[in-house]
Amino acid sequence: MTTPAHAYLEGGPDDLPKRIVPITPPGNELKIPHLGGYEHFRATLRRTDTAEGPLTVYEWFERTEAVS
Repeated sequence: MTTPAHAYLEGGPDDLPKRIVPITPPGNELKIPHLGGYEHFRATLRRTDTAEGPLTVYEWFERTEAVS
């Protein structure tokens, strides 16, 4: 069984519950559900050292509201 890739989230709301999240499947953008909407992050060329090893940094670029 393979371990899913993870990303380090930079920027966005201070109250995001996690800064290290799985990427399934790995891609250029992540959409994280948060407080009735979504926080959007894009992959950068940077990596950062974490307790889980070096991870790609994904930078926040926008928030969208969930449609009901």
